[in-house]
Amino acid sequence: MTDSITSLIHHPYQPPAGFAAPQPGVFKASTVFFPNVAAMREFDWKDKTAYTYGLHGTPTTYMLEERLCVLEGGRQCLLVPSGLAAIATVALALLKSGDEVLIPDNAYGPSKALAESELMHWGITHRYFDPMNPADLADKITSNTKLVWLEAAGSVTLEFPDLCEQVRQCKAAGVYCALDNTWGAGLAFKPFDLVPGTQQPLSVDISIHALTKYPSGGGDVLMGSVITQDESLHMKLKLCHMRLGLGVGANDAELVLRSLPSMTLRYRAHDETTRELALWCEQRHEFAQVLHPALLNSPGHIYWQTLCRNDAGGAAGLFSVIFKPEFSQAQVDVFCNALQLFKIGYSWGGPISLVVPYELANMRPTWPSYLQRGILVRFSIGLESSSDLQADLSKALSTLR
Repeated sequence: MTDSITSLIHHPYQPPAGFAAPQPGVFKASTVFFPNVAAMREFDWKDKTAYTYGLHGTPTTYMLEERLCVLEGGRQCLLVPSGLAAIATVALALLKSGDEVLIPDNAYGPSKALAESELMHWGITHRYFDPMNPADLADKITSNTKLVWLEAAGSVTLEFPDLCEQVRQCKAAGVYCALDNTWGAGLAFKPFDLVPGTQQPLSVDISIHALTKYPSGGGDVLMGSVITQDESLHMKLKLCHMRLGLGVGANDAELVLRSLPSMTLRYRAHDETTRELALWCEQRHEFAQVLHPALLNSPGHIYWQTLCRNDAGGAAGLFSVIFKPEFSQAQVDVFCNALQLFKIGYSWGGPISLVVPYELANMRPTWPSYLQRGILVRFSIGLESSSDLQADLSKALSTLR
């Protein structure tokens, strides 16, 4: 090669093998080179023994998938661009026209919106069940039911269901059960071993996880995962994943890999501060109810106590309050606006505490009997000091007077 440009592109140098450092390498690719035509025809990306195209995996994404399997106790993992993309992938892989999906009525809002729009357009029906009444789920499973979504704890209202009984009902009916495990994150409990020590572990079929939250930890990455233990189920999901062309950026995968080693420490810190603030809020006269699974009077506390780690680290970093009915939406909005350390914004699991007021009446088919009436506000606790956050809450509450 005499042309310098060609030489730059086809330079023969290869760095020596054996480089090791705390963080894994970041491999970016759309095109992947094959050593010869036979390899191009024989290499199979589906079992991770080879690379064929960037969308199907690189050393970086393979490594993240394997580490997430360790975190949640699964065997296979798919990476997708967001937690909602994980939910959509499961639905598209397992449901067809004429099928039905059951969803808890306290589920993540966008998951319900997906069922009410796109899935309905494709002839897939849905019904909502009461997550705190196992009999309601059992009654609603029919021959058309092919998938049941579960959440523990529930989105926004944070009630904790009898998850083990819900899984048993799905198993008895021969229906796939998929858990949104973003709250538990593989740390509060293990979704594929809900009753540790038994010869036949009680297991969900699928665990999806919004890696956007605790695994990322920085409020700067959008990513999701779909984790399974059954190989045939994984392959159904994987082929759908491939046909949809879903993939994640190498730099985003790098950020999650970098954050995973500190995840347990961060989760524990979120948990400790959240419990302190939730207990403090229970003493405040402005609130009719404080919702946090570790609180004795929170809905489903007994199920949380049975399933989850009861030390700090088993109740995540979210809690909600319901203001007494005497306070209007306008007053509650003034309270939220008065907060200085709590920023108004969606998501959670990052270093900065967040607050969002919700109109619960527009989110649930009926107002649950176990919830007090009033305006609900959810807090996501970051990594600030508990005393500073408490002072911020106290000052903002003074605006109500």
